[in-house]
Amino acid sequence: MKYLGTYIIKPNQIDLGDHVANCSYMVNPKFHGRGTGKLLCEHSIKFAKNKGFLGIQFNIVVSTNESAVKLWQRFGFDIIGTTPKAFRHQTLGLVDTYIMYKDLTTNK
Repeated sequence: MKYLGTYIIKPNQIDLGDHVANCSYMVNPKFHGRGTGKLLCEHSIKFAKNKGFLGIQFNIVVSTNESAVKLWQRFGFDIIGTTPKAFRHQTLGLVDTYIMYKDLTTNK
């Protein structure tokens, strides 16, 4: 059996920060660019809302992963912070990462 991808969703912070979800996605490289990330994102947003989360935060999105950044933005995620040189890219060296957030209490 081949897996297209999966995601992990959990509270971003235990106790007082558990109303915001943290989500990370993994897509099988053989299926990049085929809409798998879109399906995972759609499902994770619905799942998070159903579980009562008020927002979703990605703590690390590599700035050079332009397709992921654009996809998350299409789903209403905003870049709310940048961590300089936080990722060791295999060919580009140190690159920035973004913190991205989506408010689940609005229809945005």
